[in-house]
Amino acid sequence: MTTRANVAVLKTIKDNHIRIDGRRSKVSNYYIQETVFEKGARIPVPLAHVVAEKPTIMLFADDEPLSNWAHPCRYLLHDAATGQLYKEVPAHLPPYAGTTDTPSSFVAFHVASSFPAISKYSVVDKIKFPIRYIYTGKRYAILYAGMSNNRHTNDLEFLYRTLVHVYGYTPANITVLNYNGTLNYDGNPHPVVHWPGDNTPYTMPVNGPGTKAALLNAIDALKTKLKAEDSLLIHTNNHGGGVPDYPESVIFCQPNWDTLTVTDFTNKLAQLPKYNTLMVMMEQCYSGGFNAPILAKSTAVNTSVASAADAYHTSAGGPEFDPFAQEWIAAMNGHDAYGHALAYNPDANHNGKVSAQEAFNYAKANDPADVPAHPVFNAKNAGADSWLGQDVFWVNLLSSAVLKQAIVKSWPPGDPGPRPEQMQEVVERLMPQLQELGAANNQQIDAFVKQHEQNITRLVSGLKLN
Repeated sequence: MTTRANVAVLKTIKDNHIRIDGRRSKVSNYYIQETVFEKGARIPVPLAHVVAEKPTIMLFADDEPLSNWAHPCRYLLHDAATGQLYKEVPAHLPPYAGTTDTPSSFVAFHVASSFPAISKYSVVDKIKFPIRYIYTGKRYAILYAGMSNNRHTNDLEFLYRTLVHVYGYTPANITVLNYNGTLNYDGNPHPVVHWPGDNTPYTMPVNGPGTKAALLNAIDALKTKLKAEDSLLIHTNNHGGGVPDYPESVIFCQPNWDTLTVTDFTNKLAQLPKYNTLMVMMEQCYSGGFNAPILAKSTAVNTSVASAADAYHTSAGGPEFDPFAQEWIAAMNGHDAYGHALAYNPDANHNGKVSAQEAFNYAKANDPADVPAHPVFNAKNAGADSWLGQDVFWVNLLSSAVLKQAIVKSWPPGDPGPRPEQMQEVVERLMPQLQELGAANNQQIDAFVKQHEQNITRLVSGLKLN
């Protein structure tokens, strides 16, 4: 049974700390648990054993509220009878892992720092660009967020839309692991309905929870799939830890701050067969500690790793997206999450594609976060030049005479279509089969069109068009 703290004592504790903390109170956010921890009760400091030495009121100070966890915070323990501070516990994680286990008695009473207002989207239609490439090797992606807040899940959705609608990834080749295996996350807004980028429903299917086992299993599943020409993108998001709390950088996972270490992650990557390209983008705090070990253990010919922070610093968060992740994905996408134009063209060498290095450079230059995140980039072989597409055929499918003719011939009589957007929809529906045709023939475009004219016509005529 919990005991409600004395109102006068609560007020004394709150007033004293705003006064005593001085400059800290101008940036730190403060929370207080308005119930009493009895003597001998465990104080909810994650990954530590702290007990109340007497009847105690706990005040929690978040000293870097605009950063992802783990970052500096304090547990301030007060005598429940007098309000006097008797112990300060420095830490790097908050007391409660999610909204389901946060008691209603744990409340904010001083919020000095909050995320800035957002300039909302300028387009409301889903992000959609013409698909201009046919690829040989298959492309796989793993998008991961463990102890997710809304911004982490939103980053995953932005990247998922970019992969599918800009680069034509096959959705079945993208594994999304988030929080408890749903679109949910810790924090508001709830219910989770619309993605804030363009205010449309989320499109990514969540394939599993953000657990350590689920991430390692997702990598395991690629052992029998990856071939010599294939590529793999891995994006890790949410929170992380590092020195001095851990001997190496870690990713925090469900449930309750479980840890996935650099060694866990890279040993699993080392078990993959040889393939063409590995591109990794990490958002969590202390993520730079993964860079060198990934390069050392990667079995890909070409590898790149972009991390939002080095091995000794936290990464910044935002109200709806993480700044570094949003800018990296925006560089790859061509617009930001709200449909706004980019600050400049990230394609520095103007070769028609944004490389891993160019996306990192853009994210580092345009990260608007107030907290310096110290992003880092490393690559081996041609990893810096890798991108989310692959160079085989440059073929604008919507201008292909064969494809246009096949669609027109198969269109229902009497229907005024096909309009341009209907043409593109048919192309997107056919993309997996067209990719297979492209993989079967690595000759010139004219030879490809001539050889597969009947195949393309057959594919289009087999669709139910309306």
